[in-house]
Order: sequence, then C-alpha cells, then structure tokens
Amino acid sequence: MTPPDPHPNAPSPARRSRLLRPWRLLLGLTLAAGLLAGCAALDEQQRRWIFQPSDRTWWGGLAAAEGMQDVWIEFSSRETGRPVRLHGLWAGQDDPRAPVLLYLHGARYDVRGSAHRMRRMQSLGFAVLGIDYRGFGQSDAELPSEAMAYEDARAAWDWLAARHPQVPRFVFGHSLGGAIAVHLATEVGDEAGLIVEGSFPSIAEVVGTFKWGWLPVSPLITQRFDAAARIARVGAPVLVVHGSEDRLIRPELGQRLYEQASQPKRFVLVEGGSHHNTNSLGQPLYRQALAELFGLQAPSR
Repeated sequence: MTPPDPHPNAPSPARRSRLLRPWRLLLGLTLAAGLLAGCAALDEQQRRWIFQPSDRTWWGGLAAAEGMQDVWIEFSSRETGRPVRLHGLWAGQDDPRAPVLLYLHGARYDVRGSAHRMRRMQSLGFAVLGIDYRGFGQSDAELPSEAMAYEDARAAWDWLAARHPQVPRFVFGHSLGGAIAVHLATEVGDEAGLIVEGSFPSIAEVVGTFKWGWLPVSPLITQRFDAAARIARVGAPVLVVHGSEDRLIRPELGQRLYEQASQPKRFVLVEGGSHHNTNSLGQPLYRQALAELFGLQAPSR
C-alpha cells in the first residue's frame, strides 16, 4: 500500500520535478552565463597581458625608422567580420632580386620600436617589411588576440607575395613574434626560411619559468601560442637564435623550440646577448648562419 502523503495538497514527485525544471534551467543558464563572462574577462585580460598593445615606441627606434616607407595593408577579417587596415614599414634594397623578409615584432612597442632590428636585417641583404598587428601603432585600434595576430601576419605575407613573387621570402619573428612567425610558416608553402629570435615553445612554458610557475595555471591559458606543437611542420630551413643572458625568455626555452623543429635547422646561442641586444651582438653569427643554412651572402660592409 502506498503510504499517505503527509501534505495532501503537496504536488506529486513527478509534478514537483516538472515545476522545478524551469528553475533548474534558469539556474543552469545563470551559472553558464557567469562562467562565460568569467572566461571572457579572463581571455581579455590575458590578451592585454601578453600583447601589451600600444602606439608607443622605444625611443631608439624612432631614428632607425626614419627614411622607411609607410605601407598600408587592407583586408577583410574572418575573425571579426570587419575590414582591417594594418600599418607597416618598408626598408627596401636597390637590388630588385634581393630576398624579402617579413618582420614580426613582439609585445609592448609598435613596429618603430623594432626598426633597429629591421635595419640590421636590411644590412644583411634583406628587403624588410615590418608590420603592426591590430592594437599597435597606426594599425586599427582593437584588442589583439592570438587568432587575430595570425591573421594579420598572413595578410602581410600575401601582400609581400603579390608584390615580390619572384624573390625568396623569409619570415622573422622576435619574442612573441616568433610564435606568430612559426604559425605563419606552417600555413604557407612558399617561405624560403624561418628565423626566430628570443622566442619560446608556448606561453605555458614561459609561465612555468616564473617564480610561481609551479601553480597549475596552464588549463586557464587561452592565448597559448603553442609554437612547439607546430614548428616541425615548417617546410623550410629553420634558424633559432637566442641570447645566453636573456632573462625574459630564457635560452633553454629557445633550445626546446629548436629541438622540435625538423631538419635542416640551426641553433645559434649569442654569448652575452639579452632579450634586447642579441640581434646586435649576434650579427657575425647571423652572417655565418645565413650563408650556411640558407645559402645567402650578406653584402660587404
């Protein structure tokens, strides 16, 4: 016998379940919205921390940028569905047969802050295009993301390919730009070589070198820049350069990235080089590596 309901007017268990169903749905939607809002806020903050977008430049880059040509690259973004306008600097060569280099800078400063490195690569024989991602310099003012930076780099590569189809084209990335360069080199099939300086295998591995790097934060990282997972797919020779005294991106991180690359490849450790002066101190080693790995002869000084 079914025991009597102690509350004759109370709904049956089945009816109670039906009555509670909308409230459960509302609670679930509320929690999901809160989680999504939290994830969105976390993602946005990571993008600010990692890119540090700005129209500022390092003061020393202003002089180096003088005389470079301003270029503008326009395309329609699949990520945002909006038109995009990127600003770049062009440092050409008198020889129209000179190899072309796409320079992808790192965080914080705009492309003018890297003009000194662009000039050094120009002195090694390259015609150089450096670009600002969205959120930097005179490019569209928008908070950049990993996916958007990849898209910006590809637009710049297509711009170069359309204007210099008959010469070898190389990809160069410094620091954060190294991860962007690796991604680009895996997406295109016409790169003559990849050069990465002061870069890393992934953001998670960089975080692991910090004081609190033992904390399990990797699953929370949304902007992963996992170059190590991609670099083996690069179909051209790879040159990885790092400074022995780099305290921002430690040299062992550059070594780990190099180890994941396929042959032919070369790792160059610049003794005494920091995150900022490795390109300058390493010019003789650059000349040697360019000749031996890519078959490029730099102009006489």
